[in-house]
Amino acid sequence: MGEREKGKLRFPGSRVVWDGFSDASDADLVAEHQIWAAVDPYAKNEAFNCSNGDVFKWKQLWKALAEAFEVEWAGYEGEEGRFSLEEAMKGKEEVWGEIVKENELVETKLGEIGHWWFVDVVLGVEVDHLDSMNKSKEHGFLGFRNTMNSFNSWVDKMKAFKIVP
Repeated sequence: MGEREKGKLRFPGSRVVWDGFSDASDADLVAEHQIWAAVDPYAKNEAFNCSNGDVFKWKQLWKALAEAFEVEWAGYEGEEGRFSLEEAMKGKEEVWGEIVKENELVETKLGEIGHWWFVDVVLGVEVDHLDSMNKSKEHGFLGFRNTMNSFNSWVDKMKAFKIVP
């Protein structure tokens, strides 16, 4: 949407998130993990984390996301450059509707394609945070995903299903 309004895909979050390591959880891996936890007797009545098992930096992923959508991008621009995506997306429903129509996408509302408050939380944290898959591995779950490949795969799927241009 930023490109349509003559802007760039700007990183809205904190320096900690931009420069630090992050982890992610692919939806297919989470489903696989939940099925395993439900049927494996060794996992019975246990609580587990589920993440891809690798780490990434948003400074690398942000560029890759911009390239996937063929838009210009801007990285962390200091505290003065931070902004709330939830606030930035307010009032953009009509713009999204035009994008949907022009690109013959599946009709969706802007709020259906992104939970902007959640993105604000994830990208805005001020402390490093990573989880561990060690307990899952110790109990027999060995699934993993490459986060960069995962993000690219989900972008490709959303394009193929005509959810995003």
